[in-house]
Amino acid sequence: MFGSRRFNDEMPLQKQRTVRFYSDETQRPTIPTHQPPRPGFPTGVNPILSKGQSANLPWHKQIFDPTSNFVLTWNRVFLVLCFCALFIDPLYFYVPIINYDFTPATSCVKSDTVLSIILTCLRSLSDLLYVIHIVIKFRTAYIDPSSNLRVFGRGELVRDSKKIAIRYLKSDFVIDVAAALPLPQIVIWLIIPAIKYSTAQHNNNIVALIVLLQYIPRLYLIFPLSYEIVKATGVVARTAWMGAVYNLGLYLIASHVLGSLWYLLTVDRQTTCWKEVCKNEYGCDVRFLDCSYPIEKQEYQTWIKNTSVFTNCNASDDNIAFAFGMFAPALTNQAPARGFIAKYFYSFWWGLQNLSCYGQTLTVSTYIGETVYAIFLAVLGLVLFAHLIGNVQTYLQSITARVEEWRLKQRDTEEWMRHRQLPQNLRERIKRFIQYKWLATRGVDEESILQCLPADLRRDIKRHLCLDLVRRVPLFSQMDDQLLDAICERLVSSLSTEGTYIVREGDPVTEMLFIIRGKLESSTTNGGRTGFFNSTELKPGDFCGEELLAWALVSKSTLNLPSSTCSVKALVEVEAFALRAEDLKFVANQFRRLHSKKLQHTFRFYSHHWRTWATCFIQAAWRRYTRRKMARDLSMRESLSFSSVRSEEEEEEEEEDKVEPGPGPSRGRQNFRNIGVKIMSGKRKGNNDLRKLQKPDEPDFSAEGFE
Repeated sequence: MFGSRRFNDEMPLQKQRTVRFYSDETQRPTIPTHQPPRPGFPTGVNPILSKGQSANLPWHKQIFDPTSNFVLTWNRVFLVLCFCALFIDPLYFYVPIINYDFTPATSCVKSDTVLSIILTCLRSLSDLLYVIHIVIKFRTAYIDPSSNLRVFGRGELVRDSKKIAIRYLKSDFVIDVAAALPLPQIVIWLIIPAIKYSTAQHNNNIVALIVLLQYIPRLYLIFPLSYEIVKATGVVARTAWMGAVYNLGLYLIASHVLGSLWYLLTVDRQTTCWKEVCKNEYGCDVRFLDCSYPIEKQEYQTWIKNTSVFTNCNASDDNIAFAFGMFAPALTNQAPARGFIAKYFYSFWWGLQNLSCYGQTLTVSTYIGETVYAIFLAVLGLVLFAHLIGNVQTYLQSITARVEEWRLKQRDTEEWMRHRQLPQNLRERIKRFIQYKWLATRGVDEESILQCLPADLRRDIKRHLCLDLVRRVPLFSQMDDQLLDAICERLVSSLSTEGTYIVREGDPVTEMLFIIRGKLESSTTNGGRTGFFNSTELKPGDFCGEELLAWALVSKSTLNLPSSTCSVKALVEVEAFALRAEDLKFVANQFRRLHSKKLQHTFRFYSHHWRTWATCFIQAAWRRYTRRKMARDLSMRESLSFSSVRSEEEEEEEEEDKVEPGPGPSRGRQNFRNIGVKIMSGKRKGNNDLRKLQKPDEPDFSAEGFE
């Protein structure tokens, strides 16, 4: 039974002290809304911006509630932005490229200037968002862990800006600043141009090192941010699909980072091979391997004609001494010389493939850096697959949890029916009801959900769900909102499949049913009366079980429920709202406005019992009218015929007296006597029919004090 019990409206109000628990503020003396704060009220504390509250203060003086909609929305948005930042930073690893444009003998290393400019713009935008996050954290209140209110509630909310700043500076400020600093932009556009005699390889290594170092605090920020969201709302993702996408996104970002790092190490291994061969070759300078070196110089032209650096470092040649290991496929396909899109997806596929199979397909060399990277990849793949993909599976299973629960319930029902050896027709009816209930509710127990909510919220929900449907019932369409709210609070949903008997004639009526969808058949034999049968169809907007309303409106009704005067059967699947006997009795006792002549007329008009009685009454009245009319016609004919027959009889008697005198009734006189008997018996029969046809029982609509 939904809804909470409502006390009598007429209970006198008493002046009592009200105790309030503030969800976003500490308890303080109550200040009436129509009065200004007292002079003694502390003004050094900044006001807090709670849920749904708008402040007219400047932005730099506002303190935000950590559970407010603004903070929660910003945390979710910033979490998505953190993912974008984690995606942008590894793209710096694609800045170094190997130029294979001319011939293999003129290969060199250079930097992608266009990609550097694009990444600088994107990175600057993400850094700005990190700065905004720092500002918001300076203006966000926190809960004092040493608060005595921990015994009940969430604790005292500290809203002093100085305390907030001190706490933030001692906790996460350093990490947030480290994540927000524009280090790659400073290195690329300020530091590297100021270095003399720097090569492209050195520049790329410096940028890669800075990005890797700053990637750690940026990755760390995701976990406390997720914790704050979970602490405020209970979950990071609002739906199972969002949770699956969240964990899958972390897994894909890990693949993206590993693939980008593999590409950077591929370029590094290629340049390492060139340097080793160049050191052992006469006339070779490592600056010749930089594409920025002018090729028109004589020393370069002399070296390029006699060098064997590129031949001895050709990854496609299996006879060379240098072992490229797991970087050989990228160099064989000349991936570092491809366009950005081609080399990115190639590297991303490599990272996703080897992260998923824990690096089992890798062929590594004895180079210690390569071996350590392969070990790190295998361990990371195992951890991420166990955690993130496991979470994805959990979220996806939660989507089908209701379906699996319904399937298990079906299986248990099948085993129970087979164990009890139920007949086939009962089995089909049970299966049909379970199937229909699943389609209507999707396995959700609405009653248990509503019972966990406060009474006021539960009342508003039932009003939203039921009020329009209840107003469609003509019996309730003229009632006021307060009475409709009381009825809506106590309505429960009712589902019936085709062929189900809601109630049988003579059984106790336990609930009043208001049809929302479907059709019902109501049939009666008038208490088992021989030869009497009446049937009517109930459609959406109709109701049945009005005997219960008559029982509830009686001031001193017994505990015995009224008996049903008809049998109600579902013709198709029916959805309805039911008002149980005890709930209807409570509503009737609390709201005496049910006693009104207007409601009485509406009840009679839409009650199928009264319709049946009216039909039978009209039929009996019509039969009585036709008998009376026939009697009058026959009486007139009798009077006319009797006068003519009398004259003829007198003439015949005179002739008979003359011929053969003697007494004896005539044939015509006997016929008229028979007709009179029939007419009188018809009158008595019509009166008996009207006496047998009694009015149906109806509620008492004549309470004192109401019309």
